[in-house]
Amino acid sequence: MDWLVPFLVIAIAVLVLLLMQSRIDLEQRVARRFETWRERELETRASELLDLWKVENEAEIRRDAVTRSQSVITGKVTEHLVPYLGEFPFNPKDVRFIGSPVDLIVFDGLSADELAEIVLVEVKTGPAAALSTRERRIRDTVRAGRVRWEELRIDRA
Repeated sequence: MDWLVPFLVIAIAVLVLLLMQSRIDLEQRVARRFETWRERELETRASELLDLWKVENEAEIRRDAVTRSQSVITGKVTEHLVPYLGEFPFNPKDVRFIGSPVDLIVFDGLSADELAEIVLVEVKTGPAAALSTRERRIRDTVRAGRVRWEELRIDRA
């Protein structure tokens, strides 16, 4: 009988610890579920606010889209026509439109059989127009002189 009291004390302590651990686990599960629910509620609310903003600003969004589209079209047309404008410094006969990654390549003097240089030209319209990252890389490569001639001959059998 001397062992009964310590055994009961240990058994009760283990039960208390198990109950405490179960309570902690339950609280953590409830907290996770609440957090998941809260995230869904916030996402739903954010989506509703975005939809409301779109409806309230639809006219401005459409106006902006049309303006951007017009700017892109104007730029594309200008790229094709710039050789024929009065300010263009090269003979239009020496110009070839590429479009990408640069707009034009000029074989300056080729139409007169006196090729002086080859020039890559990027056309920009508007005061805010800037070179893209790719265009800047091409510009820097040309300026660094890392340009070469390559011939590819294909024999047909």
